[in-house]
Amino acid sequence: MTSISVGGRTPTSVADVVAVARRGARVELDPVVRERIAAARAVVLQLAAGDQQFYGVNSALGANTGQRLSAADLVEYQRRAILARAVGVGPRYDSESVRAMLMARIAGMAAGGSGVSQPVLDALVAIVNRGVHPIVPRYGSIGVADLPQLSHLALPLIGAGKAELDGETISGAEALRRAGIERVELGPKDGLALISANAATIGRAALVIDDAQRLAAAWLTAIAMSYDGFRANVSPLDERAIRARPAPGQAEVATQLRARLAGSALYAPGSARRVQDPLSFRVVAQVQGSLHAALLHVRELVDIELNSAAESPLVVAADGVMLSNGNFHVPALTVALDAAAIALAQSSSLATERVIRFMSPSFTELPLQLTRRGPAHSGFATLQKTLTALWSEIRLRANPASLDFLPVSEGAEDHATMALGSVERCAEMLDRVRYLIAIELLVAAQAIDLRGFGTDALGAGVQMAHAKLREIVAMLDEDRPLGPDVDAVAAAVADGAFQMEPA
Repeated sequence: MTSISVGGRTPTSVADVVAVARRGARVELDPVVRERIAAARAVVLQLAAGDQQFYGVNSALGANTGQRLSAADLVEYQRRAILARAVGVGPRYDSESVRAMLMARIAGMAAGGSGVSQPVLDALVAIVNRGVHPIVPRYGSIGVADLPQLSHLALPLIGAGKAELDGETISGAEALRRAGIERVELGPKDGLALISANAATIGRAALVIDDAQRLAAAWLTAIAMSYDGFRANVSPLDERAIRARPAPGQAEVATQLRARLAGSALYAPGSARRVQDPLSFRVVAQVQGSLHAALLHVRELVDIELNSAAESPLVVAADGVMLSNGNFHVPALTVALDAAAIALAQSSSLATERVIRFMSPSFTELPLQLTRRGPAHSGFATLQKTLTALWSEIRLRANPASLDFLPVSEGAEDHATMALGSVERCAEMLDRVRYLIAIELLVAAQAIDLRGFGTDALGAGVQMAHAKLREIVAMLDEDRPLGPDVDAVAAAVADGAFQMEPA
């Protein structure tokens, strides 16, 4: 089992979160982290006992900001802060998502600005490595830190809440006992350090962006197959045309499509059936390029968040101070997620139109609805209904999530990013995009088979994809239920079967 070192010279990355969340990698703290934690903790303990007020340390939270806490209540208040904010509701997150959240919070604490005590951070590392997964409900965060989700994440550490261990859901206290982990004793700022962060958003965003980029790669394979099946004009992918307007992502996408189409008969002189194809084929590099750029931007922002001390108050150990600030707010990430959602919808629109064009002989010079059995058979006709339903659901979820908030806490929190909602909206879109990709693969493969091409007429990547697809489902001859075919191909897409580029 691999280990991921956190807090050292090598920045924590999306790939690290994926390794911990999905492949069971262990988490280890770089030795320098303990020095950071000790230095910041000394500042917290010194300032908490002084006369100056610090939010969530010796002064109350939320609408009670400015209300001084008694010295005798500093420790118990940290426990109550967690209990009172465990207000998440709804279905629980899967264990992979919980592990991603824990990894994100560990990485944030390792940056040294939280002022958390070492035993609390060690306990977080221990529950990841020993497979204790707190039960975390999905709904409740407005993006002004993921207080509800992180409170539920923290409950087992203080002997409360529930957790999953070895497939069984038990009390948090029992999960710690079985895993051999001591319940933590909170000190000043420990509770706040556990819950006042965006680790739920960041952890989930790491998984979602990894999924999105993998799906985008499979999508390019489906598009290349559509090019061969449609006998599209490849001039829009010509490097000279792409270089004339170097829009973000455009060159990368065109390069990947050319790689999948390498060796295709489409490159032979006079092979293009049309001077210009429908826009759903002609502007693929531009539209998929915008998706490529949007997803890359999200990933870059998630990497930034994973390596930031986004704490308020922030402990600056070198100067012996704690600074109230707004670094817990992640509008840049939320706006980027909104942009990625719109880019997903744009690409989905093109995919929907490409598939519909395949149904029409006037565009393809193939049989109506891609069936050689004639008008007594439906072929792929009714699959257009599924296609349209998926597009509608994707389009609905493309609406910006970052603008839907209301003031709370007596107006003290009068702005919110809705960041976690933005992430989950993208995840829901991806679930539907996967089926769009599967449908395009099925339809394009049918077109290729109806043309009677030999495999040597196809691009290298298309050959691989076509062969893989035909291992999963047969060519459509007699009418049959196509829903199971789509489900089977979508499962293969999710497993990475079509993320292919020829060597």
